[in-house]
Amino acid sequence: IGACHLNECNYITHGNFQTLNMVLLLKKIMERIGLNPERLQIRFMSGAEANVFVESTNNFVKKIKELGPIGESEGIEKSELNARLAEVTKLVPYIKIVKNEKLGTRLEKEEEYDNFFTREEVDKLFEEIFSYYIDPQKCQACMTCARRCPVEAIISAKGEVHIIDQDKCIRCGSCFEACPPRFGAVTKITGDVPPPPPEGQRAIIKKAKEKEAA
Repeated sequence: IGACHLNECNYITHGNFQTLNMVLLLKKIMERIGLNPERLQIRFMSGAEANVFVESTNNFVKKIKELGPIGESEGIEKSELNARLAEVTKLVPYIKIVKNEKLGTRLEKEEEYDNFFTREEVDKLFEEIFSYYIDPQKCQACMTCARRCPVEAIISAKGEVHIIDQDKCIRCGSCFEACPPRFGAVTKITGDVPPPPPEGQRAIIKKAKEKEAA
């Protein structure tokens, strides 16, 4: 990855700091899933430093050739590698949410890089994953969460309890934020997700209207 020198970004967002932090985090994730973290590198350079770009690219190509095909040189079968990468890909939105504040940190010194994210911290991301679940006793089938879901992971039908497809869910929290407070049907849970009501038993339980004050 090539990026502008830190503190020299032309944009007020200074996205190169966040990119650096993402690279540092991904290197730790690569270690966790058994991949050599040297397969991912970031170099800072300006548009006038063509020589730095060429040198960095050539050195990186040389390093990758030395390492060999991804997975194969690490002793990971192709099917297992694909499964591990799929797991990480699915967790990316979740990781960005959980680590949002830390990813925005500006690291000024290179000696801060190695221990910015710890292996224990990364292990926790994988082992303490939370899920979103729609409580069938509270859902009023308003379809608000389904309309807000960016990956269409919510199974919804008029008059029926909505269900989150856990295989599609990216844990972005959109449904949690969208669910009207008066219902509070979407909850955040850890561990196993309760099974959804079987088809034919998903009719919503209408909340009784509050009696008007006399």
